[in-house]
Amino acid sequence: MQRKFAFAAIAAAVVAGGTYLMTNTSPATTGFAMAEAQAVEIDTSSIMEMTLGSADAPIEVVEYASYTCPHCANFHKSVFKDLKENYIDTGKIKFTYREVYFDRFGLWASMVARCGGDMRFFGITDLLYAEQGEWTGAGDPAAIAENLRKIGLKAGLSNDQLDACMQDGEKAQTLVAWFEENAKADDISSTPTFIVDGKKESNMNYADFSALLDKKLGE
Repeated sequence: MQRKFAFAAIAAAVVAGGTYLMTNTSPATTGFAMAEAQAVEIDTSSIMEMTLGSADAPIEVVEYASYTCPHCANFHKSVFKDLKENYIDTGKIKFTYREVYFDRFGLWASMVARCGGDMRFFGITDLLYAEQGEWTGAGDPAAIAENLRKIGLKAGLSNDQLDACMQDGEKAQTLVAWFEENAKADDISSTPTFIVDGKKESNMNYADFSALLDKKLGE
């Protein structure tokens, strides 16, 4: 079962209310800036695609996932490790991860993951999924923000880095616009969803995923 969403409604909800600053003790320590709702066209070219594997790999796989989606967490815990070992690291596929935002907490998690740049992104993503139950189950937004900060610190980010990333309202707004562009372009309505050489595929276990990839590699 996949988590379904209406991306236009989610995007509106994420940016609703103008600039939103989540605080626990002070904006400098736990603040998360939210996207500002504006009826303007946003340039999303500054958002980096997060990829693994060879650029020349014969197959390209794009995963659409949300950090707050339990099915996405299960995929990364039970399938992704083998997929990386057997197909990404061996040069058979180029893998791209694109975030989907069901809610502001998924956006906050994305801001922390991207705070480490492409070198730390997938490591922080692993932590976010491994500890999903802990940080999403914290209750109030301030506690969730603090738990996300702790994950960033565990991944090697500094408090100064996290302060800058967590309060970057312009980046949050651009990420929401980028997500909406991608979701429209690839007709994404649930997570996790995969685009395998241009064809949309639903969530699957490792046996089915490897069978699909092996078939394509043999064509």
